[in-house]
Amino acid sequence: MDSAAFQISRVPASADLAGIASRLINQLPAWFAIPEANAEYVESATRLPGLVAQAGTDCVGVLLHRRHFTESAEIHLMAVAPAWHRQGVGRALVDVLVADLKEDDCQVLQVKTLGASHPDPGYARTRAFYRSLGFLPLEETNDLSPGTPCLIMAKWVSA
Repeated sequence: MDSAAFQISRVPASADLAGIASRLINQLPAWFAIPEANAEYVESATRLPGLVAQAGTDCVGVLLHRRHFTESAEIHLMAVAPAWHRQGVGRALVDVLVADLKEDDCQVLQVKTLGASHPDPGYARTRAFYRSLGFLPLEETNDLSPGTPCLIMAKWVSA
């Protein structure tokens, strides 16, 4: 499967985007195991814009993002169908977002993920993925969800 096998589309917040997010989250129980958090992610797709990766008629990836300030944005959610892991879908989603943010004068993009002090091997791969895209760790904190270490990572969008 190469990048020609899928296409990335910009999608406004909607019930359709929420349905796509829900279907992909449900395929990834090792990453999305907290029902309340999953419901929040799905609800957020009704108010946050997103990017969708499609292979034919199948949605194989989704990325929701938000703009905090003119200078900064955040990846709120990214989920890629398991069969499409390590096929360039996640990288392509982030690359399209970064290109859009550069065009709109954004300077920094952040993402929050499970911190390294939690021994989850899936999230170790997630952190390595973001590092491979140029994200650097800024802070690990328990303040956002007590008992769950959150790693905040960021990358420069424009120099």
